[in-house]
Amino acid sequence: MHPKHKLREAVDSLYRHTHINPATYTRLVLDCVRLNDVHQAKRVQSHMEENLYEPTTTFIHNRLIDVYANSGQLLDAHNLFDKMPQRDIFTYNAMLKAYSKMGSVDDLQELFKSIPCRDSVSYNTVIAGLGTKGCVTEALEVFVKMQKEGFEVTGYTYVSVLNACTRVLDLGSGKQVHGKIVACGLMLNGFVCNALTDLYAKCGEIEAARWLFDRMCHKNVVSWNLMISGYVKSRLPEKAIELFSEMKMSGLKADVVTVSNVLGALFQTGRIDEAQKLFAEIEKKDIVSWTTMIVGHVQNGKEEDALMLFNNMLMENVKPDKFTISSVVSSCARLASLFYGQTIHGKSIHMGVEEDTLVSSALVDMYSKCGEPSEARKIFNTIHFKSVVSWNSMILGYAQNGKDLEALRLFEEMLTNDVKPDSITFVGVLSACIHENLTETGEQYFHSMTTQYGITPTSDHYACLINLLGRKGCVEKSVETIKGMPYKPNSLIWSTLLSVCKLNGDIKHGEMAAKQLIDLEPNNAEPYITLSNMYAAKGRWKDVAKMRSVMNNNKVKKFAAFSWVEIDGKVHKFVAEDRTHPESEAIYRELDIIIKKLVKDGFTVNKNLVLHDVGDDEKAQSICYHSEKLALVYTLMKKPEGSQPIRILKNIRVCGDCHLFMKFVSRIIGRVIILRDSNRFHHFGGGCCSCKDLW
Repeated sequence: MHPKHKLREAVDSLYRHTHINPATYTRLVLDCVRLNDVHQAKRVQSHMEENLYEPTTTFIHNRLIDVYANSGQLLDAHNLFDKMPQRDIFTYNAMLKAYSKMGSVDDLQELFKSIPCRDSVSYNTVIAGLGTKGCVTEALEVFVKMQKEGFEVTGYTYVSVLNACTRVLDLGSGKQVHGKIVACGLMLNGFVCNALTDLYAKCGEIEAARWLFDRMCHKNVVSWNLMISGYVKSRLPEKAIELFSEMKMSGLKADVVTVSNVLGALFQTGRIDEAQKLFAEIEKKDIVSWTTMIVGHVQNGKEEDALMLFNNMLMENVKPDKFTISSVVSSCARLASLFYGQTIHGKSIHMGVEEDTLVSSALVDMYSKCGEPSEARKIFNTIHFKSVVSWNSMILGYAQNGKDLEALRLFEEMLTNDVKPDSITFVGVLSACIHENLTETGEQYFHSMTTQYGITPTSDHYACLINLLGRKGCVEKSVETIKGMPYKPNSLIWSTLLSVCKLNGDIKHGEMAAKQLIDLEPNNAEPYITLSNMYAAKGRWKDVAKMRSVMNNNKVKKFAAFSWVEIDGKVHKFVAEDRTHPESEAIYRELDIIIKKLVKDGFTVNKNLVLHDVGDDEKAQSICYHSEKLALVYTLMKKPEGSQPIRILKNIRVCGDCHLFMKFVSRIIGRVIILRDSNRFHHFGGGCCSCKDLW
């Protein structure tokens, strides 16, 4: 019989007998402590009170407080503490432990100050409790008081103080404690050395951590784990992998913590196959290792694999936590998969974690990236304690979906709620200004970053400003902005300038931007193609041929443009003039019918957008069969009726002809078409687009 079942039967037996045996109470309470069975402990206490039994010593009551403390039942512990007719140092320490375990810092400090007598356990409990909550100053004050009152400072004390310093990354105070440890000769204590290694590693002093690690006489699994974890968090994955090899050679067996850290290192270096092999070797896969695998696949652009892993995890009966759920939701966001996103949302509700800030912010991001900003806002409104991450998710969601004024209004609401914006906030705000042509407002927001909020603009912010100015035709001012940057422009900056040069037909500055971009990324096809298209738009066909020749000579390959749609959970992918789909004949036939209807309604194929020196018929064929048109027609064939929007995803920016095509189709069929390209969401409805023809 299971020990807890035996304990329950023993307590049942207690209730069947009227004879009170003090030894029975003692034995049952000790069993409750051993099995950490808070329910039976309450029954024993209730029986004692019903029979008016008062122990002659504090032993039984102290043990009951321990059980309540270990089970997180602070109220029960507090009520029993108040009822006790007598208390001793063990009683006070048990209650201090209860407050410490539950993180009740104010109660912990108040009780510590009021107790008539203290011992080293009292001090250690309070220091550990304060340290756990990051109250490093208060923990250090108690630590100093402990020494002044002549109590022995043990290795356990130093570990608690160091953990407090580590939690808030207070390296200065940690170094002072390190000095005291050296002075009292505790550097050979393995627990102390581990705590010191952890402190230096997490505070960014990775070399100092390694120096301590190498001088440990007796390294245990925790020692290796802390050092490997330190390398992973310091973005030194190769060092972590090397150390893991040394650990295996030492003969020490890795645990799940070790493996999870090494998995993280392998994913940082893109060694997905090795990570999968290592994961397969784990006998008992826990929530941490599963979550590490899911997050690693998401970070490496393997979102579909992440979803498969999540499904396998559920099949293995491993219960996901909020970190797992938020990672899986992020996978759905990257895939723009509303079908799976809604499924995971349902799972989060079933688990009761949908209101967690981490999960809810991920859900806001997912619905936004699936083109559903109204659903995202519903989730956003349910978040009780909105962090800056929550606000950012919604502001960016509005900006991505053409609700730019809503994004700016939400930003002002964020400020009135005394939430300080960060650098990500301003990416969303500046993006909204770009698409609303609010050049002066955008410039004011950009400058307010440093003057009002102390945020140093990143390349993302400068790219937004360059885009903002360039769309107004101020290419010269965009160039001057680049020259005034406090650091060297990267590929994002030059790529942004090149795009605004194309928009303005500014070949002079376009050539400059293209040259800089080619120097930085010689294998990137974008500058070659964009400049070639700019030449073609001006009819400079010799320059077009020259650019194509340079691309061929440098073996630069043009990336494939494609679109995809998700129908009943299955993804269908298309490329321009695609004939590989099993239903391609029907797709092309239906597309031709739709184009003829649109032409009668006033639509004209824009052949000027075909930047090749070919005849009109070839131009028409080339532009009429772009991938997003094929994807749209296929969706209409499979879902001809219904009020749900048609969702299409494209890996590059939509061209002008396809944009106009979608506007016409949305008016004729009376359905919303949501097209996500590489730049933003386009919500087509009634012949209009949410981007206001600015993309």
